[in-house]
Amino acid sequence: MTISTKNFESYLKTIIQDASLNAAIPEILEAFNYLHLKKNTLFVEEGKVCQYFCFIESGILQHNIMVLGEEKTTYLALKNSATAALKSFIHKIPSRKNIKAISDCDLFVITQKDFQHLLKNNKAFNRFYYNLIENQIYRIDDYRIDLLTLTPEERYQKLLSNEPKLLKEVPLHYLASFLGISSRHMSRIRKNVF
Repeated sequence: MTISTKNFESYLKTIIQDASLNAAIPEILEAFNYLHLKKNTLFVEEGKVCQYFCFIESGILQHNIMVLGEEKTTYLALKNSATAALKSFIHKIPSRKNIKAISDCDLFVITQKDFQHLLKNNKAFNRFYYNLIENQIYRIDDYRIDLLTLTPEERYQKLLSNEPKLLKEVPLHYLASFLGISSRHMSRIRKNVF
């Protein structure tokens, strides 16, 4: 199956933010391969090395860990974003988390070897990776502060304002886990908001 890389190319340009590097983008696109994941398939399995870094063309990947036998969502990666169990991928060590397709997913994936080659030899990819990591650090920092300073209702309202597509595309129990609240409490919050 051939799938267009237009969304991926646009995403790269948005993250790179430097038109002078556009000539190096085709090499990036060539290094990625298409992968389809069926719903409930693991992209990364806890205890195993993450094999790929990916761009999500369509679908949702849920990052999760098991805590006392209960699945806890740590992150939700949506269409037009990039993800991996990065520490596992970069250092070739077992992942501490699972990444699961919670819907059918179309992905563009790159191996660690090709990823490292691009980082060293492709200025556009180097800039992409730097900007991507910087943006993720900002988001993680905001998320951690929100967990400590906002009530569950305020976290839900912020999610509603900043990521409305999450509320439409992601099942309630995943969102509740991501926000650090019970599904029952999440249902009450939603009733009060609507």
